[in-house]
Amino acid sequence: MPALNVEFSDRELEDLRQIAKERGTSMKALVREAAAADIARHRALQEGAAAFRQFFSSHADEFAAAFPDDEPPAKGEGRAA
Repeated sequence: MPALNVEFSDRELEDLRQIAKERGTSMKALVREAAAADIARHRALQEGAAAFRQFFSSHADEFAAAFPDDEPPAKGEGRAA
């Protein structure tokens, strides 16, 4: 399995040691779980953003009608100040 060396400050390393001890796990497991959780969170945000874009594009006319002041000016039109 590939590995990654990560540098921490003395303070960060001590905090990691303390947290791992409190949780009854190894520092390696603690860091790995944190990274895996962040990866899962990132994927969920990406999927949520894609779902929102799909929803928004499929309801664009409804949004335009509901929020006409937020519509960009048509091509060639300037916005009055």
